[in-house]
Order: sequence, then structure tokens, then C-alpha cells
Amino acid sequence: MPETIVLPPNASIIPHSLEKHGHIRTDNYYWLNNRENPEVVDYLNQENEYYQQSTAHTKDFQKELFEEMKARIKEDDESVPYFYNGYYYITRFEKGKDYPIHSRKKGNLQAKEEILFDCNEMAQGHAYFNLSGLSISEDNIWASFGVDTVSRRQYTIQIKNLITGEILPVKLENTTGGATWASDNKTLFYSRKDEVTLRADKIYKHKVGTTAEDDTLVYFEKDDTFDVSVYKSKSKKYIIINFSSTLTTEYQTVLSETPDAKFKVFQKRTRGLEYSMSHYGDHFYIVTNKDKATNFKLMKTPEAQTSKENWVDVIAHREDVLLEDIDIFKDYLVVSERADGLNKIRIIPWGGEGEYYLPFESETYMAYTTTNLDFDTPILRYGYQSLATPTSVIDFDMQTKQKTILKEQEVLSRDFDSKFDKNNYQEERIWSTATDGAKVPISMVYRKGMKKEGANPTLLYGYGSYGVTMDCHFSSVRLSLLDRGFIFAIAHIRGGEDLGRPWYENGKLLKKKNTFTDFIDCSKFLISEKYTSPSHLYAEGGSAGGLLMGAIVNISPELYHGVIAQVPFVDVVTTMLDETIPLTTGEYDEWGNPNVKKYYDYMLSYSPYDNVTAQNYPNMYIATGLHDSQVQYWEPVKWVAKLRVLKTDNNQLYLDTNMDAGHGGASGRYEAIKEIAKEYSFLLDLEGIKR
Repeated sequence: MPETIVLPPNASIIPHSLEKHGHIRTDNYYWLNNRENPEVVDYLNQENEYYQQSTAHTKDFQKELFEEMKARIKEDDESVPYFYNGYYYITRFEKGKDYPIHSRKKGNLQAKEEILFDCNEMAQGHAYFNLSGLSISEDNIWASFGVDTVSRRQYTIQIKNLITGEILPVKLENTTGGATWASDNKTLFYSRKDEVTLRADKIYKHKVGTTAEDDTLVYFEKDDTFDVSVYKSKSKKYIIINFSSTLTTEYQTVLSETPDAKFKVFQKRTRGLEYSMSHYGDHFYIVTNKDKATNFKLMKTPEAQTSKENWVDVIAHREDVLLEDIDIFKDYLVVSERADGLNKIRIIPWGGEGEYYLPFESETYMAYTTTNLDFDTPILRYGYQSLATPTSVIDFDMQTKQKTILKEQEVLSRDFDSKFDKNNYQEERIWSTATDGAKVPISMVYRKGMKKEGANPTLLYGYGSYGVTMDCHFSSVRLSLLDRGFIFAIAHIRGGEDLGRPWYENGKLLKKKNTFTDFIDCSKFLISEKYTSPSHLYAEGGSAGGLLMGAIVNISPELYHGVIAQVPFVDVVTTMLDETIPLTTGEYDEWGNPNVKKYYDYMLSYSPYDNVTAQNYPNMYIATGLHDSQVQYWEPVKWVAKLRVLKTDNNQLYLDTNMDAGHGGASGRYEAIKEIAKEYSFLLDLEGIKR
């Protein structure tokens, strides 16, 4: 606990009335919704100063944690090279440098390295830097790339001549960063964002040698619930525009060799019809929920007849298996599935004989196909990791069934630390019973020798929105908790797609509260099974997982000793009523449209900011970014201001605002670790662990 008493700041109370459906809400902190207001910036700085002063006694420990976590990372590291169109592409890091270097080698790995982009040089002078969307033309001469130096995910695309090294003067502003080259090697398609909402709503076409003003608008998406993107099929035959909302998709195609031709609708949008498609031979293969295929199925259709009445089943719908994705090769179809919450990779020869699954034995792993750009190869590249097993990149020969581990993430240690050994850790999957009887899996990892006596500090992580699955990934920084006696656990709650599409459907819209009660029931189960106790249980979530944190501390604050909420989405009703805020209208299918009274009433009943009350709350560390485009900074700021006035305890409440960053936090390899060190020092300090 802090050694000296430091008084927290108090935000000015300026009542602001918000009326909807004849109901009036009073928001005392609405004035904080303006990052240009000097008083707002002053308040954020006061909160930051309060956090810094209150945790001054942990500063040395934070530095120690940072050095410890940094020491596990191989500083001079590089990715496994992948081969594409005559070149091996590599991303590598150099010792002591924060940013990646992108390079390539022609023909073989012994060839001379050609540096494409050194992000360390490009990042100089910027508090934040991110390079994204690297795209190479088919003649290997041109590279398009996007740069964001503000952290609002508004990228400027530029083009580099890889032969001369010249970066062309043209700058394509306010884009998603992604772009794709047509087969003529001079036409570049890209998506541009709305200036206010940041919705990707336009597809443009740029010709090398022209100005940005000369670019042609290919498509403007008027429906503000849809985003647009553009890419090239793996076969390189088609340029494809994707139109997507939460529940509906549409695609349009044009031959890559005729980029100035008119795009053709693949299957026009039909509300509730979701599909994705891949080109192979003279057919398209379609992953879709057509015909009430809740967990999706695989269909195909001839190239010339793409509307849905021509689609025929290839893999039928299954009630107990979620079909997540496919990878198409010349001789094989690779299907990514999920059954009983676990990843499955299925190999199907196009010849129709001898299909099989890759064998995985753990219950706390994740396996996934990775960069498979080469079409004519029997080699499937996939990744594997678990809560205790570092990430491996594996090449699997689908013909001989031989696997080659190309790389396993190296976990280093300092000279005076014990070396990492995955055999020192125990992984476990257990099942909690939810209030309504649903069985909810919990994945966990801890040091061997853990005793179930209720005294283990435990960090329970959750998300539970958008159908995002919380897979069991390895984290070397997490070892700093495990080696100090923590259990780390993931609650695979409804709202995610962990147990199939119905798992998602039962945790959204008017069933959203299942997400919160599932997490609370998982917490109670860990306590009842004596893994931990309320004085040692901690919860963590970010973004929509921050909404989860805000809900659980309102409903069951007594279960948790501490909570970490990163960029939390906590002012649900106000945000979803403001159509100028990025992402809002496209999210109606996730949360509901509060302009409709039944959704307004339901959202209001759980919105964390609206339901703060006079009661005891756990110790809380809340982090945000001033330039966040996903969850606006003012949501957590207003939440903290309201908590300061209403909470009836003397527990810690910290607001830590990164004044330079956005939704993803700090850029740079090591700056991000410093943020984790803050979170871990908060937890360890509450546990009385000083070293």
C-alpha cells in the first residue's frame, strides 16, 4: 500500500441532461468529452500525477519487472522466412532497438539481404509509430505501405520503388493502411476512412505516377453499418472488395489483369447471410451460414455462376463443430475447425481419399494456419502454442505427414535467473456451471506444486464479445506472475465463439448479461474449488473486456481484491447513441440500437458508467489512451470521476492515461512491456510481493 497519503483529484461536476424515450439521464462529467479542452487535459495530467505519486514506492519494482521481462525476449530475433513470388520475406529485430526491420532475399536464404523498411529509422521523432499493410506488386518492383504516427489507426499509404529505393512523393491520406496491387503492376486499390467516424467506407484506385487527387473512387458504401476492404485472391486471379457488417457480408470481384473493368457482385447482401469465399480452379469455395448453418458450412459454386442459388454443399453443417476458415492449395483443402472449444486442423486431398486431422493432445493449446501464400505446394505452415509451451512455427508436409519445427520461441533468462523449463508449469482445463446451467470452460496455468488451499493469487482474464475466441496463447512476460505464485486463468465466457457460434449468439444483444454472469460464476467456482479466495482473486479485461470489468465490479465487487481494466468500453448508452463516434453504427448488431426502447432499457441496465453506485469497490487500475479511436478516452475518465465520488471504500483507484497513444497502447517492442510492468506491479503490490 502507498507509504504516504496522496489525495486524488476530483473532476468538476457540471450536470448535463441526456434525454431518450422520455427518460432523462444526468451526466455530471459529460464535459470531459473534449480532448481539445485545456481543463480536460489538466484533469488527465492530475490523475496521472496522482497515479505516479501513489505508486512511487513500486517504481523500482516496476523497473525490475521490466528488465526481467525484457531479458526473456531474444533481442536479435527474426521471423521464420516465408516464400512468395520468388523472394523470401523476413521480419527481424536488432538488439536494443524497438521496431522491426522488414527485408527480403531473392531465390534462397543465402542471397544478399535487401532491406525494405527499417522502422527504427522511420520512427525517429515520433512518440508513436506503426507500419502496416506491406504489399508487393507481382513484378516485385513496388511496395505500398501504411504509416500511423498518432495511434488513431488513420494510416498514410506511400509507395516505394524497391529497385531504386525511392519513396514516391504521393501520400494517400486517411486510409486503413492496407492496399493490393493489380496484375498490371501499376494499379493500387485501397480503402479510405470517413474523417469523423473513421469507418472504412470508400475503395479508391491509384495509378503509379499520378497524384492522390487523380485517384478514382471505385465504390462508396452508404450504409453506415458496413465497412469495406479490398484484397487479392490467393490464386492472384481476382481483386476482391469485401463489404461487412456484424451479421451480413457481400463481395464484388474483378479480374486482376483488367483492373479498370467494372466490379461484379458475387452474391448481393442479404441481411443475416454471412459468407467468405476463396478461388480455386474454376470454382469459388464459400464458408457460409446459408440455410441456417449456425456453425457455418463449406459450399462451392462455378466461377461464372456465383449467386447463392448455385451454391452446393462440400462440408455440411454440424451442430457440434464450428467451421472457422479454409486454406486452399493446389492438391489439398485445409479446414480450420473448432470442437469442444479446441482448435482442429483437417487435411482433405482434392482427390477425395485419405482425409485426416493433425494430432493435438493438450486441452489448453491453440493451433492455427499461418502464412500460406504459395498455392502449388504440399507444405502447410501452422503455429502451435499453449499456456506453458512457447510458440512454434511448423512446416507440415501434407503428403508425407512429416512435420518440421522451423522455430520455437526462445525464452531467455538473466544469468542469475533459473532457465525457463515448460515442465515446471501445470496446465489445466476445468468447467464451471453458469447460473442457467451452461458449462463454461476455464483454462489455467500455474507452477507445479500449487496447493488448493484458497490462498493462491489468481488472475482471471475475460473478454466475451464480438464472437472473439480467447485461445490459450503463451506469454513469456506472464512468467513474472507465475513464478511468484500466481495462477493465470482464462474464462471462456459467452459472447465469444469459444464453443461455437451459439456461444456467441447467447452473449450479445438482449442476452449480453450472460457474459457478465458467466465470468462471475467462473470466479465463484475458482473460489469454491479453493484455487483462490476473494482476498486473492483479480480480474482483467480490455476494450469490450473492460466493459466486462465494469459490469462485474458493479454486480459482485466482493469477489475481487483487484481489477485491471484496459481501454474499457464503459459508457455504453451514451456512446451507442452518438453516431459520430467511430464504430458506433456498425455495432448495433452486437449491442443493440438504443434508439429502439427495448435495447435502450436493456443497455442502461448494465452500462457500467450508468450503474456506479454507493458501495465498496475492489482496488482498480484503469488504463486508456488519449487518441484511442476504438474506445474514446472519456469513457474510462468519466467512469473514474464518478467512482471517486460514489465508492465507499479506501481502496486504490488509479487512472493512467497515455497522452501519446491510442487503443493498442504504446508502440515499440519494449514500451509495451513497460505498460505490462505497471499492471503486474499493481497486482503484486496488493499481494505484498515486493520482489
